[in-house]
Amino acid sequence: MNGYEFSRAWFDFSFNHSNKVKPIHTAIYFFAIERCNRLGWKETFGFPTDLAMEALGIRNYKTYIRALEDLVAWKFIKWIQKSKNQYTANVIALVKNTKAPPKALDKALSGQCIKQVRSIASIDKQLNHKQINLLNLKTFFKKEFLKVNRSEIPENYLGYFDWALKFQKLFLENLKNKGAPTKKTEKASFKECFEPIRLMMEKDGVSQEQLLLAYELLNGSDEFWKGIILSTHKLREKIGSLIAQGKKPVKIKTMDLQVQHKVQNYD
Repeated sequence: MNGYEFSRAWFDFSFNHSNKVKPIHTAIYFFAIERCNRLGWKETFGFPTDLAMEALGIRNYKTYIRALEDLVAWKFIKWIQKSKNQYTANVIALVKNTKAPPKALDKALSGQCIKQVRSIASIDKQLNHKQINLLNLKTFFKKEFLKVNRSEIPENYLGYFDWALKFQKLFLENLKNKGAPTKKTEKASFKECFEPIRLMMEKDGVSQEQLLLAYELLNGSDEFWKGIILSTHKLREKIGSLIAQGKKPVKIKTMDLQVQHKVQNYD
């Protein structure tokens, strides 16, 4: 099924169950379709609660989660991994729901169409709705990340690229401030820098707000994490701990020698 088929199945269901369906159901379902589309129609994908609520203007978590549970019960969405609270991401899949009877809506729409004045204007519509596949990026995977031009990156991966570049420059700056070798970071491949960011956002459900918080912490005065997280791979591994401990004071004195040794021997 493509976006049009998902849309048609939903509105067939909605028309036949108008006593159940509310605007919030439509909003959440279509945001799920939009996210799946942007991720290249992945079979399963992260669906961050805070991101969805912010994008849809939903303020109450209980209202949001009840509507999402309805969509699961109506077999439009399948839960792969349920979030524990509003600060963690669900992992979901879109369900190919073909059981909704279309006849009532088709008849209603046909009646409306008869009343319309037929337009002579033609509409040009793009026929290829496929997202650029990650395979297009494989030509870059072995290149040095810092030598790849932003204009070479497929549009639907620019967000990941920008975040990877932002962190890679920060890692370099932190190493230089420590007087540590930077060759390994400067020569890191596109895949080494880009893939962990993409997987964090697509698979792990890490939001842009969480990445920004992690960036600010690594760009702050706390020297502990600057010596631990020196790559996007390590960022993906430690981002949960980094954010959780971001506001807690770390006893640097007990860790100085270990961290300094790690930084100095990074290359």
